[in-house]
Amino acid sequence: MSAYQENFFARGPSPLARLTFFSLVSIAIMIADHRFQALSFVRLGVSAVITPIEQVLRLPGTLAARASIYLVDQQRLASENAALKAQVLDLAAASQQARLIRAEQAYLNALGPASARFADQGVVAEIIRDARNPFARKVVIDKGLSQGMQAGMAVIDGKGVIGQVTAVGMLTAEVTLTTEKDQSVPVMVVRNGVRAIAVGTGRDGTIDLPFIPVGADVQVGDTLVSSGIDGTYPAGLAVATVTVVDKNPAFPFARISAIPAAGTDQQRFVKVLTYAENSKYPRPDVKTDERKPAAERAAGPARRRDGR
Repeated sequence: MSAYQENFFARGPSPLARLTFFSLVSIAIMIADHRFQALSFVRLGVSAVITPIEQVLRLPGTLAARASIYLVDQQRLASENAALKAQVLDLAAASQQARLIRAEQAYLNALGPASARFADQGVVAEIIRDARNPFARKVVIDKGLSQGMQAGMAVIDGKGVIGQVTAVGMLTAEVTLTTEKDQSVPVMVVRNGVRAIAVGTGRDGTIDLPFIPVGADVQVGDTLVSSGIDGTYPAGLAVATVTVVDKNPAFPFARISAIPAAGTDQQRFVKVLTYAENSKYPRPDVKTDERKPAAERAAGPARRRDGR
């Protein structure tokens, strides 16, 4: 037999025959599996083999999807966090501004009792800083020449006398407090009308009453108000409260100290009394001897007694 004849007989069934055969076998297997579950064990075995392989093949895609979701969530959380922080800052600023407004209103209301008689006059000013000299009892207010400030004007707060204007700029003015060294305010004791000069000590926020005779009726707790005899401070404004009275018979004068009624460490707003207000309390026509410093007036009788 020739080679051609061998190849012809060795070809087997035709492709169509093969397709028909395998199609019938497949249909028969599906019918058997559907009716009798004949291939359930085969499916379980194949699934046990294929499932891990499928999970491994799907792992990169799963990880990529999760990473994408994580990054999106992080960006969203960061954006929300930034927005919340901005809201917190806004709310904090609004709260601080509200507290400041309430405090300012309270300060302004506190000016009422002490300055009721000057309700229609004077200028309300804000204390903006202390003076540059840390050892001086002075503050700077936000009113100056452009608002009518002049040196010598009295300054009060809601409790009493603060001090007086001693230096004026175009937009600001410097106020010297009653506690500044050698700063003096004519006062009198409310209880009995005893008059004296309150002098700042420059230390510890206190003022002294020098040259008060030992026999003068001044007691701890006495309230001192401005007497008005100097033409700077209107009469009747609270100045200080007596805290120390030391009367030693060996000395002609008592040692008397007092604490100021007003204080810049407690107030932000003050009222500056204009000269128009002070003109209602004119400076008295004092004698030449009364224009001398209090120390010279007190020392005069002593020198006359000594025959000097």
